[in-house]
Amino acid sequence: MRICRFIDVRSSTPRFGILQSDSILPLAQGETIESFPSPPTDQAIAVSSVRILAPVIPSKIICVGRNYRDHAAELGNPMPIEPLLFLKAPSAIIGDGDPIILPGDSSDVQHEGELGVVVGRQAHNVGDDEDVLSYVLGYTCVNDVTARDLQKRDVQFTRAKSFDTFCPVGPVIVSGIDPGDLEVTTRVNDEVRQRGRTSAMAFSVPFLVRYISRIMTLLPGDLISTGTPAGVSRLQEGDVVQVEVSGIGRLSNMVRVNAK
Repeated sequence: MRICRFIDVRSSTPRFGILQSDSILPLAQGETIESFPSPPTDQAIAVSSVRILAPVIPSKIICVGRNYRDHAAELGNPMPIEPLLFLKAPSAIIGDGDPIILPGDSSDVQHEGELGVVVGRQAHNVGDDEDVLSYVLGYTCVNDVTARDLQKRDVQFTRAKSFDTFCPVGPVIVSGIDPGDLEVTTRVNDEVRQRGRTSAMAFSVPFLVRYISRIMTLLPGDLISTGTPAGVSRLQEGDVVQVEVSGIGRLSNMVRVNAK
């Protein structure tokens, strides 16, 4: 199932629906992520008549640092013994096709293509005997855009990760796929910069969902960004950066300079 969030030209209210080849089947109660798994209506809407939005509106974005050994090595960092977690501001979210804005405060903004995990139902202190993936609605593409110079300067990650537009997500959420060995590829101007497989992550998706649920309650729509493989590089005005995850699709955003 390919889940999208959209605005119909006839309405200003965002809705969720099931994306088919060239049409969308809206959910009958389709304004929140909690609408799933309710059935869609049978009144298809043409994709050409809607604007596709970022598919998540999370209460929080939980990111995992240094989850790929090759990425930790390229930045000269040791691998953590436990997942290295940090939060990214939800206001940083943009959708497929929206511009990434380079802030004047940074001279080294970099891409980080990642697999995103979208929570489907409340998860608190998930037990070892529970099916942890039953708490997951599906998976999406994420670009954990980072002001690397500010990250190094501040030591902690909040400012460097949370500028407006620094979290492209989408284009859809895909359910029913195995997150254990997906290919994550990032291209800049059609040149491959990053390529890795989720099987190389130090901490798997099931481990991360269970681990995080024992720290903070995960709510429907929350987003877990699972870490990036090696190959991060600086973005410049005019670049087109694409994050592709096998079985999900391709997230594409152009880079612009903040005119303010």
